[in-house]
Amino acid sequence: MGKKSKRKGYRIEHEIEGILRESGIVAKRIPLSGGSWIKGDIAMEFLGKGYIGEVKARKDGFKEIYKWIEDKDFLFLRADRKDFLVVMDIKTFLEIVNGCKSKRDN
Repeated sequence: MGKKSKRKGYRIEHEIEGILRESGIVAKRIPLSGGSWIKGDIAMEFLGKGYIGEVKARKDGFKEIYKWIEDKDFLFLRADRKDFLVVMDIKTFLEIVNGCKSKRDN
């Protein structure tokens, strides 16, 4: 991976870390992008549980995904003989997490 790609990766990981923290989610970028014993880009904690996230950014990538999810809340994807994946925008994700936290705290 070249320097430009590494810088882009760091920048996007740092951006998502900030977005999550601003919304009240405990989040920390994982140094070395999965090069340590933790495999992933960002560690999060919410609703009493730890989660590991992977962050991907592409200049022209994911066009089909963006097209499919346009004007929808969720996109459910599945390859043959694999589990479903759920895709949503960050706003929807934060609404769900913070809504669950609010109900749990009351």
